Amino acid sequence: MTNPLLEGGALPRFSAIRPEHVEPAVDAVLADYRARIDALLANEATRDFDGVLGLGETLEDRLNRVWAPVSHLHGVADSDELRKAYSAAQEKIVDFSSELGQNRALYAAVEAVAQRTDTAALPRPARALIAHELRDFKLSGVALEEPARSRFREISSELAKLATEFEEAVLDATDAWSEAITDDSKLAGIPESGRAVLRAYAEEKRADGWLVTLKQPSVQAVLSYADDRALRERVYRAYQTRASDQGPNAGEFDNSARIEKILALRHEAAQLLGFRDAAEESLATKMAPSSDAVLAFLHDLAARAKPVALRELDELRAFARDELGLPDLQAWDVPYAAEKLRERKYALNEEELKPYFALDAVIDGLFAITQRVFGVSLRRRDDVDVWHPDVRYYDLVDESGRVFAGAYVDLYARSGKRGGAWMDVCVNRFRHDGVLQQPVAFLTCNFAPPTATTPSLLTHDDVLTLFHEFGHGLHHLLTEVDLPGVGGINGVEWDAVELPSQFMENFGWQREALDLFARHWQTGEKLPDELFARMQAARHFHAGLFLVRQLEFGLFDFRIHREFDPARGARAMETLREVRDEVAVIHPPQWQRFPHAFTHIFAGGYGAGYYSYLWAEVLSADAFGKFEEAGVFDRATGRAYRETILAVGASRPALESFVAFRGREPTPDALLRSYGLAA
Repeated sequence: MTNPLLEGGALPRFSAIRPEHVEPAVDAVLADYRARIDALLANEATRDFDGVLGLGETLEDRLNRVWAPVSHLHGVADSDELRKAYSAAQEKIVDFSSELGQNRALYAAVEAVAQRTDTAALPRPARALIAHELRDFKLSGVALEEPARSRFREISSELAKLATEFEEAVLDATDAWSEAITDDSKLAGIPESGRAVLRAYAEEKRADGWLVTLKQPSVQAVLSYADDRALRERVYRAYQTRASDQGPNAGEFDNSARIEKILALRHEAAQLLGFRDAAEESLATKMAPSSDAVLAFLHDLAARAKPVALRELDELRAFARDELGLPDLQAWDVPYAAEKLRERKYALNEEELKPYFALDAVIDGLFAITQRVFGVSLRRRDDVDVWHPDVRYYDLVDESGRVFAGAYVDLYARSGKRGGAWMDVCVNRFRHDGVLQQPVAFLTCNFAPPTATTPSLLTHDDVLTLFHEFGHGLHHLLTEVDLPGVGGINGVEWDAVELPSQFMENFGWQREALDLFARHWQTGEKLPDELFARMQAARHFHAGLFLVRQLEFGLFDFRIHREFDPARGARAMETLREVRDEVAVIHPPQWQRFPHAFTHIFAGGYGAGYYSYLWAEVLSADAFGKFEEAGVFDRATGRAYRETILAVGASRPALESFVAFRGREPTPDALLRSYGLAA
């Protein structure tokens, strides 16, 4: 059988990949990987950087070339067959990685390279790779003795399976609930763009009328605009109880036991490695110096933000009572009332902005900004094999016309596709055997698709989401490091990796940038000055409420990992209540179960690290300040940012890169200024 995953072409042949290809491809690559490591360890003459670390990079890259398309398809084109193949193959990869991470002979070989007299003369990326490898060996349990070694491997395997099950439960719960509506009076208040989305969902199911689902565009349309309070409550309840013991599908996809197991296993693994808890272990690969420093950072922000949030909530409650007839403002009323209040205060609503943010125009504007700031152009190609007709592929082209990278862009919500937005690695930049392999990224969002009569129209928040994920993409694609382990986003401290993504969001607020794409999709009229002024006036609307919500997420995540006690269990919901008592101003109903769909920390890489969004926002706000001083499209500043931050990846500490760009360490007040909360 010809296996498309083993063909080794420049790009995957997605249309040819089938679930039955997955395990044989992974088996073949892992067998070769194991054999070549065994050969390395049998030959002491190969104990130099290229023979040890260079070989490791080559073997890891080959595994990534097989696994990246499979993992991506699992997120964007899921099926029962693919799930089974993915789960079985992932278990093998995790077991192999655990075995490799505990291979003492291989660890000794890396240590031998580190101790060679010629190592000091290696380029900085090579020296960084050695340091990262030694650290990661220790975090993989290389120093453990039996039975702890075997137990650590078991935990790693079980955690990988639980993460996959957690994410699949959220996806299944999201797809399981819907409500058909045939009476358009039930949709009063929902603008035509929102109704078109609901109509499209119904057409997809070959049903009449409209279909309310738990996909993000649907939830946003109902909670922000539906006058029918009972409908808002039903959607809120279904969405906020996904994959839990509550709500309309109570117990069917319940992640409760998985949360308990994940936290227990992470705690046990951390203690096996000699850390006090999983939070402390997580900081081994982050900028933050200690758990106390993280908590101090979050508590300080909460102390500054909560008084503002309380004032905002008091105003919202009074408005809801006096103007909307809602004396008891509930969680499912908040987005609706907030949208009405924003309209009242600033004569602004997202629907008024949407016609100026047609998706194709936003893409063109984003690319124009990239060209002006970084000297990089994006050119669409139609000859690339993709997994869905909506997917686009772009070459990245430098100023000399040379193609140096590529990106898949998949932007619309659909069934079988994980919710949210993310960037991921398809191919790493890697120079080996005298050939430079070009980096390729996946960029995924879940925007409302176009309808028969209108293009895909984005909210301004959608625009910022697209810019955010594209910032991650640029970090990967503009790297100049030839070693995948420390190039692009790989190996960057987790609480700094959001710097390039959050940095790009700032362009979505600049008049010069908006003028490149914000034009009415029907008339071609640019975003009026008066409307832009109202946007700016409303920019910090409910900034306090937003910030305390982020602090709630960050503190909840960090505390459940730091405070886990095997004798008491996870105490996830109890901890959440305690965190809300400290920082929240809006207290949802007791039945709300947001942790059960918190894939970032239970199925993504953000366990004990969700605080990273706010930590990195200090860096991004401060970094963009230099552009505000020099000019938003200043090429010299863009070149400096590209060279000092994007190009270097993890070849040096993130703080050193920041100082190289800004000329000083970051100032925490930059974050408060970005929220309009500075004193």
